[in-house]
Amino acid sequence: MLTRRHFNLIGTTLAAGAWAGAARAAEPNLPVAKIISGFPPGGTLDVIARRVADKLRGAYAGAVLVDNRPGAAGQIGVMALKDSPADGSSLLITPSSMLSIYPYTYPRLRYTLDDVSAVSLAAHMDHGLAVGPGVPDSVTTLKDFLAWVATHPEGANFGSPGAGSMPHLVGILLNQLTHTDLRHIAYRGTVPGVQDLLGGQISAFWGPIGDYLQYQKVGKLRVLAVAAPARSVFLPQVPTLRELGYPLNVREWYGFFLPGKASADVQRRAAEAIGQALALPDVVEAGRAYGLEIKGSTPAVLQQMLQADAQQWRQLIRQSGFTAES
Repeated sequence: MLTRRHFNLIGTTLAAGAWAGAARAAEPNLPVAKIISGFPPGGTLDVIARRVADKLRGAYAGAVLVDNRPGAAGQIGVMALKDSPADGSSLLITPSSMLSIYPYTYPRLRYTLDDVSAVSLAAHMDHGLAVGPGVPDSVTTLKDFLAWVATHPEGANFGSPGAGSMPHLVGILLNQLTHTDLRHIAYRGTVPGVQDLLGGQISAFWGPIGDYLQYQKVGKLRVLAVAAPARSVFLPQVPTLRELGYPLNVREWYGFFLPGKASADVQRRAAEAIGQALALPDVVEAGRAYGLEIKGSTPAVLQQMLQADAQQWRQLIRQSGFTAES
């Protein structure tokens, strides 16, 4: 007699078979490929990079490695891709900040949008402001925090994953809207910044909410607000900045890119393989555990998103007078 368990096993076997079939159908023509990340291991970006790398092995290339190149607020990763062969053996996964914001905040940026070719969207995410044990437990709202820093200038600071990143920019814009002067502290990625937040070395941190979830659940930090158009499905109890009276509503995304000289055929093959990987249930679920809404796209869709974001941020940055050194 077939039970529900038997049907589940059959479904799992069929799904695995379908993936294996897709892998065989897309015979790898690359012995080795790598996914470059401009940030250290352990953060949300690294989670997606490694999950996708696992799924691409055998389908896209014989071996697929993750190459972490932290430094210069993610710029090193983009520059590493720029100097790589355009045969599909080198991919970049990056937050949108490096491409949609940095061209307008770094006067001597060593790459342009022409140096990358869009492949696929990877995920959407929201940024939030969190405070840790360096701030009294009585501080539970953004209003509380602003009042506290007004009387404790030694604690008037916030960290971000890197100078010029979207979280940094949101923090500076919030400074302007609230007429506060929180000193910015740049980190080489989210992980070291959150560790300093948990250790009390800094008061607050702007970064991806996925990197807060495990600590929020056990009370080691408190997320006070999110800079998103709507409340996050992962932290529905946390208000948006817009709800609190501050007109900041931005979302960031992760995307996969090839070197700018990659052919349309190389783009297509990479997009198909990555799209199949991102659609797998275990990859989607892994993303949810880190506050990420996993979603692939065509190269054309990602290129349109990048151009729209770049236009939006160019105008906003010019209006605000923001620079990476702010």
